[in-house]
Order: sequence, then C-alpha cells, then structure tokens
Amino acid sequence: MNPGIEWATWIVVRRSAIDCALAARRGGEAPHAAAPETEALRRFRSFAASSLRRGDAGAPALDGLRIDAVAAARLVEDWCRAAGEIAGEQRDELRRRLDPLVARFRSALLGTELAHAARGAPHVSRRAVGGAIDRIADAFLAVDLESLAIADANPAAAALLRVERAALVGGEMAKFLASDAREAWIAALEPLLESAAPRRFRATLLDARGDAVSVDVHATRLATRERVLALVVARPL
Repeated sequence: MNPGIEWATWIVVRRSAIDCALAARRGGEAPHAAAPETEALRRFRSFAASSLRRGDAGAPALDGLRIDAVAAARLVEDWCRAAGEIAGEQRDELRRRLDPLVARFRSALLGTELAHAARGAPHVSRRAVGGAIDRIADAFLAVDLESLAIADANPAAAALLRVERAALVGGEMAKFLASDAREAWIAALEPLLESAAPRRFRATLLDARGDAVSVDVHATRLATRERVLALVVARPL
C-alpha cells in the first residue's frame, strides 16, 4: 500500500487515541466540542487525511469558518504532537509528512481571518439558511447532521413531501425515510461531519401519505458554532 494512504488510514483509525493524548496534553485548556477551534481541527484532520491519500495537498476547506487563526493553529500543532506520541518510533516520519500540511493549513487560516476582518461582521438571519432558498425550484432541506432534525426547508420541499413547510421545519428527517433506508441516508451524509467535499447520491423519500419519491440528492456542508448542517437539494427522478 502507498505510504501516504497508510498514514491517512492511520489518522482515521487512531483518532480516538490521538484525541485522548491531546486532551491530556491540553488539560483544562481543551476547547469544547462546539468551539470554532475544534471545528478547525476537524477540518485539518480531513484535509491531512485526504492530502496524504491523494499524494498532494489541495486547498483546505475553510468556508464559513470565523476563527482566531493563532488559537486554531496552536490547537492543530498540539494535535500533531499528540499524534506523534501515539506514533511512537514513527513520529519523525509522521511529522515529515504532516509539517507541510500544517504550514499550508496555517496559511489558509490566516487568509480566512484577514478576509473576514476586511468584510466586517456578518448579517444575522433568523433562518437557518437564507431566505433565497425559497426561490429554488428543487426541494431544499437543511438537516442537522447530529440529530437529523430539519432546520430549514423551502416550499418545493414541502410540496414534494406533501406537508406544510411550518410542520416540516423542526421535524425529524427520519419521518420521511423508509425504515430500511435510514442507515444508507446517514452513511451518505455522515462524511460531511468531517469534510466539506459535496456528496451526490440517490435516495428514496416518503411523503406524508407514505408514497415513495425517488430523488437525486446533492448535499453540501454548512458549519456553525452550534451545529453542522447538510444542505440537501433533492430533485425527483
């Protein structure tokens, strides 16, 4: 197996052990799960694993991230040191592969922070996603990836599922999935917890009358401080 692929797999398999070593290293200074620094670390792990697997470093996915670049870079560096502890005698080889990725990620973090500073404070909307989704002809759903609750939806989604939009928002996505299709739905969207890479797949939804609706799904990621959403556009087949 390609050494880069082996290290990418190692990062995924050893994630829990590395997280424990990181917590021990940081003690009471470890950021909570919803902290922006923690989100930055999740994105670094995904960036590092994908770069090692491909053999080249693409651009880190930092869209929607507002963060203290110095604090995030410090957390990433601590994670790398914790990973080195778990790697044992192979720590030097691991750092040789991670160091250029850390440098690229740190540079991207700084660029993101400067860009947000130049734009100023963002406009706050009461909708989970901007109201422009209401003008999309295809069904749109913003789904919380942890709870599978529907955070937002457009009129086209309500029409597709034969339910009022007000009743759709805040409800459970599982209600509109056949029981034997729920695991496949979760498996298809779960990578968005770690990566901003879009997902494309086919699925079968159930409308309010229990009728099956086959759809082509395109899903992207939207991360906030409180949660990670899958922005789902579903087009009937």
